[in-house]
Amino acid sequence: MGDGFSMIKNDILGKEYSLSIAYVPEKKSREINKKYRKIDKATNILSFALKKNKGEIVLCPAVIKREAKNFGKNFRQFLNLLVIHGMLHLKGLNHGKKMEKLEEKYLSRTKFLNK
Repeated sequence: MGDGFSMIKNDILGKEYSLSIAYVPEKKSREINKKYRKIDKATNILSFALKKNKGEIVLCPAVIKREAKNFGKNFRQFLNLLVIHGMLHLKGLNHGKKMEKLEEKYLSRTKFLNK
């Protein structure tokens, strides 16, 4: 995702946090979602805390591309939002106003990364 995103990652999770990002096809997204969340459909993102300072974000570009318009964003904007969303979950935040506020804060920083 680039050096600029590393700064956002470090701000949210810390410099010592090892974050991997995987891109998977819909079939694999569905399998993982079914296995870990008991939901039998592909999803845009899944976040897994593997250890105290290690986690993984699994993204499904096909689902992200389909859903981006519903959120009033292009693919890249929605992808950026989801990566931030996943990092905030790995930090321990749950859905709500605080999370939304932080998503917007960090998303505004990504506008400069895509030029």
